[in-house]
Amino acid sequence: MLRVGAHTSIAGGVHNAVDEQLEYDGNCGQIFSHSPQVWQDPDIDPDNAAQFRDNSADADVGPWVIHSSYLVNLCTPKDDLREKSIDSMQAELDAADRLGIEYVNVHLGAHTGAGVDQGLSNAASALDELDVPDGVTILIESDAGSGTKLGGQFDHLATVRERTEQEIEFCLDTAHAFAAGYDLSTPEGVDDTLAEFDDVVGLDDLACVHLNDSKHECGTNKDEHAHVGDGLIGEDGMDAFVNHEAIRDVPLVLETPTEDGRGFAWNVEKVKELRDGD
Repeated sequence: MLRVGAHTSIAGGVHNAVDEQLEYDGNCGQIFSHSPQVWQDPDIDPDNAAQFRDNSADADVGPWVIHSSYLVNLCTPKDDLREKSIDSMQAELDAADRLGIEYVNVHLGAHTGAGVDQGLSNAASALDELDVPDGVTILIESDAGSGTKLGGQFDHLATVRERTEQEIEFCLDTAHAFAAGYDLSTPEGVDDTLAEFDDVVGLDDLACVHLNDSKHECGTNKDEHAHVGDGLIGEDGMDAFVNHEAIRDVPLVLETPTEDGRGFAWNVEKVKELRDGD
């Protein structure tokens, strides 16, 4: 069964995210537990949390993902930022536990001069500081790889998994992978990229896909999302990706823009049109 949905708001209470997802005709999704631009702990009302769990179960919407704050930097060599990042991640994990959410998604962050190897070790040791609740899994998201940001290369993801004691899994962002140099614009490119991911990381540990087209060329390291099929990955690439046997059972979460009179509902419908046999 195709699982596709969008990043949704928790305005007015986290339980409202389920109704919003259903408005998009989605059946899985992602939320921020608070504004991603500030250091802030989730403030989730217990009654709203119970309603979120019940509504998700009743409507068969899931899995859900919490996306961590944009300020989190697991790779940082700076002690104060490291501690804030660990504390923020712990709060997200605890919120996921209260909400019955399976995944907390995070970018590795930037090494800011410490070097790639040290940055990856910093991320692994930061993950080791976390107390991950039963039933919750940390997802490391692939990155576009600009500047000193890590996670743009698949071997970065594999290295962190090798160095951490946590049982982590992964989220592949199609726009990020494309920006990082993995060409998803053709069926052959999709085959090659997923084969490389399987060889380096392992498709068995791919728990989620952020399905986004790209406004910029492959390998530019520029992260700007486009409507599905309307960017430089294009319809041929997106068609090949959503129908690829390797990801047919992986939830697809949209982070596409709201512009040109189109939003998440349009993109969810587009994915369903592209998908064969669902």
